Amino acid sequence: MVSDTVTSGWHASAWDLVARLGAADGSAAHPYFRHLVSGHATARDLSDAVHALCAVHGHHPGLAAAALTRAAQRDAADWLDVIADAFAVERAYLAQLASAAGPLPSTPGQAATEAALIGERHALEMLARSDRQGCATGAAAALVLEWSAIRRILDAAATRFGVDVLPAAFPPEAETATSITQLGATPATERAISFGAQQLFAQHRGLWSLLDARASARAG
Repeated sequence: MVSDTVTSGWHASAWDLVARLGAADGSAAHPYFRHLVSGHATARDLSDAVHALCAVHGHHPGLAAAALTRAAQRDAADWLDVIADAFAVERAYLAQLASAAGPLPSTPGQAATEAALIGERHALEMLARSDRQGCATGAAAALVLEWSAIRRILDAAATRFGVDVLPAAFPPEAETATSITQLGATPATERAISFGAQQLFAQHRGLWSLLDARASARAG
């Protein structure tokens, strides 16, 4: 559990909490993610990852846009609008990579994989549509943080499959940090942002574990 304070009395901001959760539980801490960005991943592993990311995050409207429409936290609208526009660009890049990667690698247990990916997408949709003020904002903030890591996989796949690597569309992290700190200024919204972020990180951990199991099944 993340502590809100340290012995000096300093209070962690909402963004501090998201960043600390990401460092502990985000994609970069997962062994299979590290394999995918190590430079030693096979083309099939990269293709599988791109297709899975497309299945979870490649659908319109996406988490930020859905949260913007739900408007549970009205003062987050401007920030969510920027993130939704940026993610539309990232979604197009993801779709281009999925096309270049070719068919989904043949893997035992495909039906179970499809069900798991649908479950992940549904969980993200539920976060985006949460009526708890700050929950969807926290999930979107965690996704922005995660995407800087996920971009390493996408760019590696672009290089492998002959696609031009595009510059990242999201605003600088410092801008996101400032926005989330302001949006989580009350204890209630801070807790909700932290909860939404935790749930997003958990879904991504499940995704990398699923892809790890698929890679093992192909190798076996």
